[in-house]
Amino acid sequence: MLILGIESSCDETAAAVVRDGRAVLSSVVNSQIASHRPYGGVVPEIASREHVGNFPLVVAEAVARAGIGWQAIDAIAVTHGPGLVSSLLIGLSGARALGQALGKPVWGVNHLEAHIAGMFLDPATPPPAECCPALVLLVSGGHSALIEMRSVGGYRILGQTLDDAAGECLDKGANLLGLGYPGGPVIERAAQGGDPAYVKFPRGLEHAKNRTTDNGLDIELCLSFSGLKTSLLYRLKNHPGDREAHLADLAASYQEAVMDSLAARAERALRATGARTLACVGGVAKNAVLRAKLEALTRRCGAQLRLTPMAYCTDNAAMVAAAAGLRELAGVGNPPALEADPSLPLVEEDADAP
Repeated sequence: MLILGIESSCDETAAAVVRDGRAVLSSVVNSQIASHRPYGGVVPEIASREHVGNFPLVVAEAVARAGIGWQAIDAIAVTHGPGLVSSLLIGLSGARALGQALGKPVWGVNHLEAHIAGMFLDPATPPPAECCPALVLLVSGGHSALIEMRSVGGYRILGQTLDDAAGECLDKGANLLGLGYPGGPVIERAAQGGDPAYVKFPRGLEHAKNRTTDNGLDIELCLSFSGLKTSLLYRLKNHPGDREAHLADLAASYQEAVMDSLAARAERALRATGARTLACVGGVAKNAVLRAKLEALTRRCGAQLRLTPMAYCTDNAAMVAAAAGLRELAGVGNPPALEADPSLPLVEEDADAP
């Protein structure tokens, strides 16, 4: 099965052709980082305008690189949520128009499920039936969650951030430190040679009084990063010379707090569920400190670590096509791409019971 994937949920215009949910024949990503860098984050109006111009070229290049004809495509898979609605609409409209022109089905893919499917783009990762049940740490610019993957299409949210996502926290920290955008890569570079113990930044929810969140999640498996950003803000106000004299130490300490929080919650969830597979997916999964921490904890727990290949951690269309392909092969099927849903949940509330 050859699936053309299309991704435009935020600021990457991407297209890819994937065979049987795992073999990437082509993957093309047009990044808009340079356009949004002056603003320190994604500007929706700029993102959607650039999607309009990039879409035809990116899709055509993906099909050409795959070395196939248009009619060889069996289906089109497009992200229909969650994301920026103005960006989602461009990809969705283009995919539906293309599907009508080619006479091919157009399926809607959940962006979060696509990130999870990204780990199966590593040829060394066993098929889903052999990995599940698995614990998935999904960490990106807009989402941070611990997810139990029982099967393809079968997920349960165990914990999630109660405020900022990990990637968003890194963006805000980088802005405070004057490092630029996007935050994850620039903080990682700035932290090289720095002392991660220079400042003991808060890990979030360390002293939570309640045991569960309002929607019934275990507070010990949830994350909070808003206090970390505030702590950095006041550190810079109270020690104004640190930004110049100890920039590497501050960056390393801030990065350590983010990654330590993620690894600690992942270990708690791993021990609570008894899962034998821990996967880390999403853009923040590229961070070397986080990868090292997860490798150490899986050794302690006797679990297997599965990581999304570096090329597919950040937003791309290969993971979108992979998600659709894996669902078809598992007999779960894909919903038609009817409309954009900027708040599309991975798990419906009534389906998220233990």
